[in-house]
Amino acid sequence: MSATDAHAAQNGPVIAQGVDDEPMAPNQRDARARAGLIIAILCAAYTVFHLTVMVVYPLETWAYRMIHVCGGLVIGFLTYSALTQTDETAPDIKRGPAELALLGVGALGIGYGFVIIAYAWLAWWLAGVARPPSFGFATYGLPLAIGTVAAIVAGWRFSSRDRSRIYAGDLLLCVASVAVLGYILFVVGALRMRAGTGMAQPGDLWAAVTGVLLILELTRRLTGLALVAIVGVFIAYSFLGPWLPGFLNHRGYTATRFFTYIFTDQGVLGDPIAVSSTYIILFIVFAAFLQASKVGDYFVNFAFACAGQARGGPAKVAVFASGLMGMINGTSAGNVVSTGSLTIPLMKKVGYSPKSSAAIEATASSGGQILPPIMGAGAFIMAEVTGIPYTDIVIAAIIPALLYFVSVYFMVDLQALKLDMKGLPRSELPKFGDLIKQVYLFLPIIILIYTLFAGYSVIRAGAMGMAAAAMVSWLTPHKMGPRQIFKALDMGAKMSIQMVAVCAAAGVIVGVIALTGVGARFSALLLTIADQNQLLAMFFAMCISIILGMGMPTTAAYAVAAAVVAPGLIQLGVPVLVAHFFVFYYAVMSAITPPVALAAYAGAGLAGSDPMKTSVEAFKLGLAAFIVPFMFFGSHELLMQGETLDIVHATLTALLGMFLLSAGVIGYFFGHAAGWMRIVLIIAALSMISVGWISDVVGLAVAVALFLWQRKMVTPPALAKGRAD
Repeated sequence: MSATDAHAAQNGPVIAQGVDDEPMAPNQRDARARAGLIIAILCAAYTVFHLTVMVVYPLETWAYRMIHVCGGLVIGFLTYSALTQTDETAPDIKRGPAELALLGVGALGIGYGFVIIAYAWLAWWLAGVARPPSFGFATYGLPLAIGTVAAIVAGWRFSSRDRSRIYAGDLLLCVASVAVLGYILFVVGALRMRAGTGMAQPGDLWAAVTGVLLILELTRRLTGLALVAIVGVFIAYSFLGPWLPGFLNHRGYTATRFFTYIFTDQGVLGDPIAVSSTYIILFIVFAAFLQASKVGDYFVNFAFACAGQARGGPAKVAVFASGLMGMINGTSAGNVVSTGSLTIPLMKKVGYSPKSSAAIEATASSGGQILPPIMGAGAFIMAEVTGIPYTDIVIAAIIPALLYFVSVYFMVDLQALKLDMKGLPRSELPKFGDLIKQVYLFLPIIILIYTLFAGYSVIRAGAMGMAAAAMVSWLTPHKMGPRQIFKALDMGAKMSIQMVAVCAAAGVIVGVIALTGVGARFSALLLTIADQNQLLAMFFAMCISIILGMGMPTTAAYAVAAAVVAPGLIQLGVPVLVAHFFVFYYAVMSAITPPVALAAYAGAGLAGSDPMKTSVEAFKLGLAAFIVPFMFFGSHELLMQGETLDIVHATLTALLGMFLLSAGVIGYFFGHAAGWMRIVLIIAALSMISVGWISDVVGLAVAVALFLWQRKMVTPPALAKGRAD
């Protein structure tokens, strides 16, 4: 009997095994033998590089962020194909003239650019020549860009479908990524001064153009076309501004000025990549250590032991377990795929429909992005953008996250009551008494939270959390030795690639907004609307945040919304913290908002339900998240701002409001609720949610009256006579 089997026999049935393992994407490669080992070594080295720079040896900012981006590009092109892959070994296919021509152009163009840049570096290292021949840097760029386009097109058309093979065109894209990195690092001192100005050189332009092409292609492979299309619209806007009407009009920019500006710390190397290269990768590696040490499995098994037997137990487990894992791994759709592979079948087993099962998982996973202390890396981006201390942001996030998860829990519980559902049999669940003896496995999370609030830096706290995950694994059958640590470092890099691409693509959008000034003009538009009705302006800001986030991962959605919408809210007089939380919530909830709801679509795929119906159901279950921002807009006490008594009052009434809202949406309030009662419940909920003692009393009175009605303590004849039975 293996150690794992013995452990399972001791603790009862093991429900969660590998629940937080990263699922293989449809276009993800599984390189084997020597190629797989080389990629694993590159990934581990990429992770170690980041940890070394963050913890031990700081590096110059631009150089560090460029290595972060270009290293991510290399690993991404080695790991993800341009086309969907299969596990069947494909026969050798003879290359046709078109493919050979594209690969030939790619090899010649990228090869020439790479050789010129390699010569410059060798001349500097070996002979101390700081200025290479001007001819080289003047001519390398156009061939490099053309070769990159040829290699990208070859990948679109001719990539192998065999998951174990690496396409030649993708190897060329890796070389192009290294060439872009080599050029920018060689001229980084001068580039800081001339980028985005009339002094920018042709070589600067072509390095930036090639870099943007590579970023967009990798983003397409990892997240689909939605974010690429949005970036394309913003790039086109930079050139079409002189012909656009109203507040969209601007003078336009030359290609040299635009692209060299985009590849600075105002664009690609700006705030999103600053956070991606520090906090995001740190906590993704932390999640990889939890995964390698199987601590994530323990979290889910513990949740099943606690709540699995309750009515609708698997759904309640999904709310908490998926929220916790979603907080750490930073992606709603990805968390749905990983934890949903376990929770969705179990929810269906106890009676939830496929649509409801997928919607519950999507709603819980999306909620993880607003759950402190990590918030799917959102807290770190907010701290970077606003300058507000990280601990203040985390404290402010506590009550809104509580309201969201309480609301989802109420909806799940009331739905189980309405449909008379049962939980899983105790014989099929892990033994709580045995699992409680392993409660020390929560130590990595506890240490992380403690060190964050004890004044340690975020980076140091994350490093200590990683060390704790490795140490507690020695008290389990899954001890982390050198092999497991190498695996965690490898997984950490591969799990972070999507964030690297997404943050770099979001940086392009942020750069366009900064260059064209459209954010300021959008703020002026909000002010104009607010002159008529401030609530209308807030509603308009909500819609824009959701639209900007549709089809985009959470991190990119918030980065863009923070650049476009938040400044306008701040000009309306909304405090900075409130404004950013407002747009952050709607950017997160775009993952469950029809018609483009990535998290709901991912859950529908697992459950076998209709994607659009699932997204509508997820929207209903997550309705609290669409109301909570208006709540803390009107009552800053919900963000821990104000007197203690006011904070307690606002929280308690909001919690009651969440219960009434859940009852109205589900249609169960101490018994089945008729249509008219559901409407009254929702009105009472909104009254409780509103700020003020009078509205609270009205909402409470309505709730009590409906309770008495449901309990038959008040009947129509009694009301007609003016008394209760």
